[in-house]
Parts: sequence; structure tokens; C-alpha cells
Amino acid sequence: MNRIDTTFARLKEQKKKALITFITAGDGGLDTTEQLVYSMERGGADIIELGIPFSDPIAEGPTIQKASVRALENGTRLVDVFALVRRLRKNIQLPLVMMMYVNSIFGFGTQRFFALCRECGVDGVIVPDLPYEEKEELQDFADREGVYVIRLVTPASHERIRMIANGARGFLYCVSSVGVTGVRESYSTDFKEFFGAVNRSREIPAAVGFGISGPEQAKAMKHYCDGVIVGSAVVELVERHGAASPGPVETFTRSLREALDT
Repeated sequence: MNRIDTTFARLKEQKKKALITFITAGDGGLDTTEQLVYSMERGGADIIELGIPFSDPIAEGPTIQKASVRALENGTRLVDVFALVRRLRKNIQLPLVMMMYVNSIFGFGTQRFFALCRECGVDGVIVPDLPYEEKEELQDFADREGVYVIRLVTPASHERIRMIANGARGFLYCVSSVGVTGVRESYSTDFKEFFGAVNRSREIPAAVGFGISGPEQAKAMKHYCDGVIVGSAVVELVERHGAASPGPVETFTRSLREALDT
């Protein structure tokens, strides 16, 4: 089984929700990224997303956009992130997922990309700018290597939710609200209605992301789905603390874990 499946199965047995955390690879340097992954694991993260820096990250708000710029200025390349994953796999077994844009995959070479995912230990890929109708651009390559292409649904997906959820693997990424990533004070989404449609359509776990800023929001969101995804709030800590960020990030991750377990 893919590590994502194994993780969600274990959490279901334990009656726990998945905590999925995000950082931009190379922000603060790849050595810092490596230490951040270990700190998030110690803090209780179940799955970690590594954002691949990109010059035009259209799904991202200012926080992650700036992190991408910093990582690119550090010279971070996709091949470097694969080398990082190889190092991480010597020490951890939790699922690692790359979040990236489709041109990065095409430019790298689709077959080569997914072969390296399998070889290095990447379990899934989130590609927010890949329309569902163009999923075959990646799907066969991913299936061949046992890598999941995680699908996204939003409150604006409406009748498309059933179509997108059909055949989805790993987990369904439920975007909390229309718009880009970033910490939010409140939401306009009717989550009962949104997740009602999601739950009628899915056969795999669902996790909610975009805008969850801290323990209280994580605690509120956990009632709707199988996991929560926290990104910008973690990236803000990296921006603030730089090479010293693993400690604060571990503390923050632990606070999220405690909120989900309460």
C-alpha cells in the first residue's frame, strides 16, 4: 500500500484526524527544510507536503509566494528536492507529498519525474493548476510508479465534485474557500453543505486546507473531514525565524496535534 493509505488506515483505527503540514522546499535553505520535516514529525504531523518553488505560483497567497521567491533565490532546483527526499527517507517513513505546478513536471520530464518520485520515496503529488479534464497528462505515468496524483475540489466545484472524486486516490484535497492560500480570520463557505456533497461522492479520506491558521480553526474543521492541512501559518514561522525555525515550528505543530486530538 502507498504510505498515504497506510497512514489514514492507522488513524481511522485510532479514531484520530490526520495533520498535514506544508513548507516550501528550500526556503531558508535545504538543510533548514530537512530539519523542519523532522521537527514537524516530532510535533505530530502525519503527512508532510513539500512545496516546489515556482516563479508564478497562481494558487498561492503572498506568504507562500514570498517563500517561493526566497527558495528560488537560494538556487533550489527540483533535482535538489529529490536529493533531500532521499536523505529524509533514511530517517522517516511518514508520507511525503510534493505540491507543485504542472509546468515544473513537464519541464523536468514527466516520465523521469514520476520514476524519481518512486525511487526517492515521494508518495503523492498535488498539482493545483492541472484541470481534471487534463488529468491523463500525468495519470498513466503516476500509476505506473505507484504515485498518487491528489485531486482537489472547492466549494465552487458543485456538480463536478462527484466526477472529480470518482477514482481519486490517497485523499481528496478540499479547498476551504474560493481564492488563494493564506491565513484567514473567517470563512464564507457553508461547510455543512460543501462536505455533504463531498461525503456523498468520495470513497477515500478527505482533508481540508487553505487558510487554517491555528489550533482553534483546526479543531473546528476536524468535525467535517478526515484531516486538516496547514501551510501558510507554518511558512510564516519559517519567514520569521529562518534557520532557527524548526523549534517554533515543532511547538506550533504540536499545538495543532493537540487540538485535533482533543
